[in-house]
Amino acid sequence: MREIAAGLAEWRAAGLRFAIATVVSTWRSAPRPPGAAMAVAETGEVLGSVSGGCVEAAVYELARTVLETGTPVLETYGVADDDAFAVGLTCGGTIEVLVQPDTGLPDRVLSAIREGRAIATASMLDGGDGPGRRLHVPADGPLDGFDRVVADQAAGMLAAGATGVVALGAQGRRVFVQSFAPPPRMIVFGAIDFAAAVSRIGAFLGYHVTVCDARPVFTTRRRFPDADEVVVRWPHEYLATTEVDARTVLCVLTHDPKFDVPLLTEALRSPAGYIGAMGSRATHDDRMRRLRAAGVPETSLARLRSPIGLDLGARTPEETAVSIAAEIIAATWGGTGHPLTGLEAPIHRSAAPIRR
Repeated sequence: MREIAAGLAEWRAAGLRFAIATVVSTWRSAPRPPGAAMAVAETGEVLGSVSGGCVEAAVYELARTVLETGTPVLETYGVADDDAFAVGLTCGGTIEVLVQPDTGLPDRVLSAIREGRAIATASMLDGGDGPGRRLHVPADGPLDGFDRVVADQAAGMLAAGATGVVALGAQGRRVFVQSFAPPPRMIVFGAIDFAAAVSRIGAFLGYHVTVCDARPVFTTRRRFPDADEVVVRWPHEYLATTEVDARTVLCVLTHDPKFDVPLLTEALRSPAGYIGAMGSRATHDDRMRRLRAAGVPETSLARLRSPIGLDLGARTPEETAVSIAAEIIAATWGGTGHPLTGLEAPIHRSAAPIRR
């Protein structure tokens, strides 16, 4: 829902009512993951998507009904039958969609989502009071009984950046927890033209992008307008003092030993989920010798992706940035990096080793 949060805020500021449809679970080859959202305003305007087009019309009508009744609805959409106009997913999957009125979405929650602050929403999917009852973590107020159990589960999933359905209680009541963790970080080291292209594609992919280099003449906001932060500092010193977690991506584009060796020594001690370094094969071999001489163990060196990126035949900074982004995406979702043609593995992975 983060991608439509700004539009929802505009609707609310204009006094418009709306309903939000959210994918809560999927089976087989569903086109959108849990958490994908589509909103419908009372004017008929639409934001977002839940299926890439397969069932949008049916969800639109359901959202209009929820706007009229104010009652949340849980609906399942599966494989279309022989009728070409049947409601279903042409990809062969199944999705479960929860449609809720906007009255359950407080302004403070919408603001937190827009601003990238950590918050989670928990929605009941079944039970005596029907689907759709919402709880927010941090909580709106005092909790007791079952709500406390839900809040604790949601808090744990928020800490892990996880979104999905959990079963709680002796009767296995289902709750959909959607986590809105702060955007993952991408730190690009080396103020070169390739870094400008990588920062641009990193921002496009939803990362909080920082560009860092020790040379102030090159490390300027004007040269890196797409970065969230531009830092003039020795890279290894900056990395040692900034926050890095398992979702963090580190792109080392300096290919200069005086920067690379201390920086990569620090990077390979960090919990960063992706660490890549640019350079030729000869540069890579020399870099590995220097890192070994610096005492970096082989188990740590095995984490380094060097030369950085997938083999796309890239030449320009922009093409190279696509190559690097492709490798990051493959590492995030467990992809092979091979053409889908001829592969029988699922197109959409269900687990994210780096980012959830």
